[in-house]
Amino acid sequence: MSSEKKKKGSDQPQLPIEGAKNAPAKKPADDDGNGSGADHVVAEAVEAIVHKPFDPKKLEVGLHTRVDRGFLDYASYVIRDRAIPNLADGLKPVQRRILWALHEKDDGRFIKVANVVGHTMQYHPHGDASIGDALVVLANKRYLIEGQGNFGNIFTGDPAAASRYIECRLTELARTEVFNDSITDFIPSYDGRNKEPVTLPCKLPLTLMLGAEGIAVGLAARILPHNFPELLEAQIAILNKQPFKCLPDFATGGLMDARDYQDGKGTVKVRAKIKTKDESTVVIKEIPPTTTTESLIASIEDAVQKGKLKVKSINDFTSENVEIEIRCHAGVDTEKLIDALYAFTDCEVSISSRIIVIKDNRPVELTVSEVLRENTDQLVRILKRELDLKEKNLIDELHYRTLERIFIEERIYKKIEQCKTNEAVMTAVYDGFKPFKKELVRDIIDADVERLLQVRIRRISLFDINKHREEMEKTKAELEETRKHLKNLTKYVIGHLEALLEKYGKLYPRLTTKSARHEEVDVKAVAFKSFKFSYDRESGYLGYKANGEEFKMDCTKFDKILLVFKDGTYKVTELPEKLFVGPELFYAGLPDREKVFTCAYTDRNASYLKRFTFGGTIMNKAYSCIPEKSRILYFAPDTPKTLYVRYKPAAHQKISQQTCDPSQVDVKSPKTLGRQLSIKDISSVTADPTRGWDEKAATTEIVFV
Repeated sequence: MSSEKKKKGSDQPQLPIEGAKNAPAKKPADDDGNGSGADHVVAEAVEAIVHKPFDPKKLEVGLHTRVDRGFLDYASYVIRDRAIPNLADGLKPVQRRILWALHEKDDGRFIKVANVVGHTMQYHPHGDASIGDALVVLANKRYLIEGQGNFGNIFTGDPAAASRYIECRLTELARTEVFNDSITDFIPSYDGRNKEPVTLPCKLPLTLMLGAEGIAVGLAARILPHNFPELLEAQIAILNKQPFKCLPDFATGGLMDARDYQDGKGTVKVRAKIKTKDESTVVIKEIPPTTTTESLIASIEDAVQKGKLKVKSINDFTSENVEIEIRCHAGVDTEKLIDALYAFTDCEVSISSRIIVIKDNRPVELTVSEVLRENTDQLVRILKRELDLKEKNLIDELHYRTLERIFIEERIYKKIEQCKTNEAVMTAVYDGFKPFKKELVRDIIDADVERLLQVRIRRISLFDINKHREEMEKTKAELEETRKHLKNLTKYVIGHLEALLEKYGKLYPRLTTKSARHEEVDVKAVAFKSFKFSYDRESGYLGYKANGEEFKMDCTKFDKILLVFKDGTYKVTELPEKLFVGPELFYAGLPDREKVFTCAYTDRNASYLKRFTFGGTIMNKAYSCIPEKSRILYFAPDTPKTLYVRYKPAAHQKISQQTCDPSQVDVKSPKTLGRQLSIKDISSVTADPTRGWDEKAATTEIVFV
């Protein structure tokens, strides 16, 4: 056996051959490599075993060592090079390779995804399927890749079309904020034929923008996506040394309760956004992440089968936007149906967050704040490197322009006409610049001379000193501005972030609504002390900034306000800052679905009294609690002990005032007609005797039949 073959074979598990020390010396392998040396080794091993019995424990120790080492190598590879994103650019290796391939092929036009996948395979050794899937995911996240064609539907879960039918290209955001070849570090690709970036010099907080899920050996990462403009605002706050808070934002929208998020180390609850269409129909307009319309409908059907829901029909009208219509049986309250959907189906999901990233070639667990601070520090370093590089390039440009001007104006090129060797030419140029050494930005070097010698005659003959002076001034101004930015680096970085925020803030609005009902738990104590609602009848304004004396109450900013007007219309609205409603407001208060109200109203034929609860309402939708063309005489919460009714004077009218007990009237819905008070024209209905009430006059009580 040759020495090379022995060396290769030494890595394999071998039997212990301790007795070989007493065996004859090994014979060298034959030159033809027929293996006579190997036969001798086998014979030697057999002789060793004969002289000393085989110990299986020693083989077991060696095998366990190799397995442990192999497992650790595999685990390390999966963690660092497959499943977990890198903190430096927020990308997994396959995502980074896709973006690099797109960058290399980028010409501003759309490229077939199949071509991008093929180009990426030069860097990614794990097949085209994983590349295509990762590219579709990146395209659906909108920030870095712009797609053309069918890239699937994140709402329905429909897959993308085949890679040969769809096209993609880098977004403008990716082109300007993710790549800079001058400051990128490279390593050889897996086959050594190409070079790929270690990490991209990314100026965006992609770790939190994109989010990520990865299952590696012994650990798993789940980073929830966050809103891009809010992350930029948080980075500005970090640079200004101000407090900040960032919450997740999902592409599918929904209502989010982030009380237990704990800066990225907890959970969030996300609900579907459900609206009431009519008395028997609700519509799901947004779904929680991790679900699709198909899985959501399946969970509803499962709940119906188990008797947890009463649903008449489910219709899915989803296309570009989610629209799942659910009809309930007669007599089923839609508000109760919505509560049941949240309780028993995937209309509410809980999502855990654990931020694990690769930092300095090791997996670490961080919080949202720590990731953002790291990204901000990296942004400062990258912008400083770019400014340093720009300063160097401007200095070089200024130096060369100065050399070019002197070379042409002082006719130094004339001195090389008589030179016959390259050394003589170089010496003539160096000597020609000696009198102008003080005008130079730095000392002249051989590379400068070589560049000057390449100046064409056309350039010399058409040299314009005025244009050259303008270009020099422009370069000097740019250099001065660059140095100013370097001296005020923090201010420059803040300006960079503000420019991004202004350009892209409106393009990426928050999709997931932070639920006021859930956030109220965190800020309820503060909110109760901050907002005092009132109504100013004279000006017609109400809100917590209205200076009125009616309907005063303490509110949180999450409270809703029930407004009832004299014509019988009512609606529920968010707590307003200052809202004009006019002088016709009859009642304002906090809505309570179970609270009983008492109302007396009159129409052209008679007057009626009723008690009711408002129940569920749709925000800002106008309802009516009395028939059309009627007028409210009395409206108040709860049930007064007695109502005092006064009639308008009329000929031959014997009774001018009466009382009634409103508790005799049953509590029903706002649409109920009520019990008839009288067919006479009523002047007023009050809970207390009014001025002019005749205590001595005979007063009868209205009896409801």
